[in-house]
Amino acid sequence: MKSLLRLEELLMFALALFLFSGLDFSWGLFTLLFFAPDLSMIGYLKNPRLGAWTYNLVHHKGLGITLYAVGILLSIPWLIFTGILLFAHSSFDRILGYGLKHEDAFNNTHLGRIGR
Repeated sequence: MKSLLRLEELLMFALALFLFSGLDFSWGLFTLLFFAPDLSMIGYLKNPRLGAWTYNLVHHKGLGITLYAVGILLSIPWLIFTGILLFAHSSFDRILGYGLKHEDAFNNTHLGRIGR
C-alpha cells in the first residue's frame, strides 16, 4: 500500500511540475523556494501541538489547491506560483514518507511513524 501511495504522490508532484512549466517564473526561483514551506516547523520550538498545527496548515494540499485556484480566477501569477509550490512540496514530502503531523510528536504522521 505504501508503494501505491508513493506512486500517487509522485504523479501529483509531476502534475505540479507540469503546471509550473506553463508559468513565467524561473526554475531557479522554484528550486530556491521549494523547501521554504518547511519553515512552518518553527512552531515546534514552542510545543508539539503548535508545531503540528503550523506544519499541517502549510503542508495541507487543500491550501495549495485553493491558492492556485484563486490565483487562476483573479489572474494573480504569484498566487498561482505559491499554490503550485505548496502542492509540489507537500507531494514531495509524502513521497519521502513525511505526512501530516499528529499533535504528540513530529515523527507521528498520518502515514505512520517516521524512522525506526
